[in-house]
Amino acid sequence: MKREISEGAIVRCDWAAGHPLLAEYHDREWGVPVHDDRKLFEFLVLDAFQAGLSWLTILKKRENFRKAFDGFDPERICRYDESSIARLLQDAGIIRNRLKVESTVGNARCFLRVQEEFGSFDRYIWQFTGGRTRVNAFESQDRIPARTRESEAMSRSLRKRGFRFVGPTICYAFMQAAGMVNDHLTGCFRYRQV
Repeated sequence: MKREISEGAIVRCDWAAGHPLLAEYHDREWGVPVHDDRKLFEFLVLDAFQAGLSWLTILKKRENFRKAFDGFDPERICRYDESSIARLLQDAGIIRNRLKVESTVGNARCFLRVQEEFGSFDRYIWQFTGGRTRVNAFESQDRIPARTRESEAMSRSLRKRGFRFVGPTICYAFMQAAGMVNDHLTGCFRYRQV
């Protein structure tokens, strides 16, 4: 469904309506190219926790996740032991899913191995879009795919390297968040800005 553009109104992607946290995330972060490894790891963690839940649920708990997971520092997270996992599973401020918590610890280890092999996670992950943002031109939300050939390739590569909770749909959400693709609708005020 295409939105009417009224004079003076800010037109956003449809999904960003309904809550100030969604609008703020949409306006400031979503689709902006990210090349900072720590921020890329944060998106990897949050997108994994989002599986089966709404993005708004994750945004509401984002600061709690940041505190609980030591600022998304993979070097600290990779050293979490069973007592750390038990502590996280008692933290009502985050999503208390054992598989997702354990995968975050394992993914931190895999992340550090990728950094070591490629010099940075950024160098590795951006190869799936040829090192630049793929700009799409969708006019309506229902035209945006849930996965693409690139997100499938990224998922296969990450899984081969031991990452978990990195299916093609999660990978595509990651690509959108990290600005590897620009999926702002063409009528959205951010489309040309990012």
